[in-house]
Amino acid sequence: MGRRHRRPERSYRRFAVVAVAVMALASLFGAVALAGPDARSSFGLGTTATQYPPVPMPALRPLTPTAPVPSAAGITQALSSQLDAPELGEVTGVVMDSAAPRGVKPIWERDGDRGMVPGSTTKLLTAAAALLSLNPTDRLATRVVPGPSPDSVVLVGSGDPSLTALPDGQDGLYPEPARIADLAEQVKKAVGRPITTVYTDASLWKGPAESPGWGPTDVADGYVAPMSALMLDGGRTDPLQQDGPRSTDPAAAAGKALARALGASDVREGVAAANAPVLGSVSSPPIASLIEYMLTASDNVTAEAMARQVAVSKDGEASFDGASKAVTEALVQAGYDVSGLQLADGSGLSRDNLIPARLLGAVLSSAAAQSDSPTDVQFLRPILTGLPVAGGGGTLADRFGDPRSVAGRGVVRAKTGTLSGASSLAGVVTDVDGRLLVFALLSNGTSPADARPALDRIAATLSRCGCRG
Repeated sequence: MGRRHRRPERSYRRFAVVAVAVMALASLFGAVALAGPDARSSFGLGTTATQYPPVPMPALRPLTPTAPVPSAAGITQALSSQLDAPELGEVTGVVMDSAAPRGVKPIWERDGDRGMVPGSTTKLLTAAAALLSLNPTDRLATRVVPGPSPDSVVLVGSGDPSLTALPDGQDGLYPEPARIADLAEQVKKAVGRPITTVYTDASLWKGPAESPGWGPTDVADGYVAPMSALMLDGGRTDPLQQDGPRSTDPAAAAGKALARALGASDVREGVAAANAPVLGSVSSPPIASLIEYMLTASDNVTAEAMARQVAVSKDGEASFDGASKAVTEALVQAGYDVSGLQLADGSGLSRDNLIPARLLGAVLSSAAAQSDSPTDVQFLRPILTGLPVAGGGGTLADRFGDPRSVAGRGVVRAKTGTLSGASSLAGVVTDVDGRLLVFALLSNGTSPADARPALDRIAATLSRCGCRG
């Protein structure tokens, strides 16, 4: 298998992310599905050369709690020929009833316990671990403290990928980011004298900056940045380009931005003194907002940052190994069966990740649980609001346009996963009777160009089928 298949990403502005989140949550509880020939414009995502047909009427697809549950025989009958299509190679999957208690067997499964290379559906587990381990309303604070000399300061990274040097009023990719300009103003007021040197402290994170399982060109291709606890705009050199070029030294880039704002001429590496007084502090968006953005845009840097925050919360090492162990531990503590799970990073870029479809389905089922479910399950709700909407936004904006899959537009919400030779799709779908179903599908061994349309057709079939057999 080859190394990497470039996914059709684009810049996601703050209002687009919020629109997708609101759309997913509203439709989940019985609001209208997307309708009209150009759903992209309503999300502020611009025009596209391909004009997809409108979502089939009726556009209303309310949930019906008393709707009949599909049967294993019915789903098998509806999907069997599609699952055997050569475009899918080796494929595993599960279909679950979102209203079923945790631990109940899936309605249907195909090798659901087998670990498969997942790609970016790994982010579903990272999101779950972060939401279960951290307070969803918490924010990551980037601080400035005094340096070793009176004319110096130390910029201390907290792992916030959203910190930006964009001026106030200019939107970037992240929702309501912390800003260097605000930090500089606080420091100027606190210090009251010229600053000549800015030290950068990115010591919160440990280990290599790149995972051994990443491709050699992943950073150069703009998929991810060298991981640092101190960075601007996810390490991007262009803060408005989702998969644009990345800085080779994100911490230094952040330090230079603060130095410019303070009029300082020198930037060096350093470590803040213990218990140093805070001269200025700016905070990230809430953890829940970062996770929603991470899922909608499939942002790899944010995923790695969230995995490391899980490690920090458990007093572990904030490294690739430490974060992978911490995410697994968080899932085990929450009662999930992690048999067959092997994690090497938090984003899914690594080919060393293996995830069973059944685990993805279990996490999504918890996120979609009824409102009277346990508190820990309620924390998972941002997973649903962050899922891309088929034909509407995020990494599903340009999918489900084929006549055989168009029925899924607006009623399928799912996380995508794409590596060379590996494709996945996991999310929720409202069937024709109004039953909310959870599904997870993983394909290995074929080109994503072939596998993705086939996965879309399966999800669309679930939306059309009562599948009662």
